Amino acid sequence: MLECSNIKLSSVISDVFGVSGRKLLERLMKQGYIEEPEIDACIHGRMKGKRQQIQDSLFGTLTNHQLFMIRQSWKHIESLESLLRDIEERIDQLLQVYKQEMELLVTIPGVKKETAAVIIAEIGVDMGQFPTSQHLASWAGVAPGNHESAGKRKSTRTTKGNPHIKSALCEAAWALSRCRNQRLAAKYWSLAARRGKKKALVAIAHRMLTIIYCIISRKEPFREQ
Repeated sequence: MLECSNIKLSSVISDVFGVSGRKLLERLMKQGYIEEPEIDACIHGRMKGKRQQIQDSLFGTLTNHQLFMIRQSWKHIESLESLLRDIEERIDQLLQVYKQEMELLVTIPGVKKETAAVIIAEIGVDMGQFPTSQHLASWAGVAPGNHESAGKRKSTRTTKGNPHIKSALCEAAWALSRCRNQRLAAKYWSLAARRGKKKALVAIAHRMLTIIYCIISRKEPFREQ
């Protein structure tokens, strides 16, 4: 609807539903246009440097029908956000039982609350069901394949495992690669230079899962060597 009315806000603000974008949209829905002085009251932080571009992007005309459709879409988005908040509150309630494990897992660089919740949901907190960390890595699907025939090693593609824990670990590995002064981050870039970023991600995810296994088993926080 915004594009149809020649309002190009999304071409200037990467996240239209951020703080500045929401204020601009709310003002736009309220009166159908935004006066030049009102823009300064709506934008924050780095958006101040894009003031002129934002002003130019808002140069459009909204019809009554377009305003109606935008307001309906906005109500739908707010409804979905409310449902998501309810789900997040429910997850927080369920995680109260695993408060100690949550606090231990977030000590790992790259692992945040959401990733820790996925880890606990998928592998649990009883590591006794996995004889070793290698068994856990194989179950999760981050262990290299062991395809050998007639003494010749063939494909080393990772085994099929739990897709949820695998994707969560790869996301955490990518976040870890951006951390400074971390040995695992240095190891990632070393592997990425030789084997490519995808293989490096899986390799670091494998190492992180080994660390997770030790942390949950020993009930000790992560410590950089």
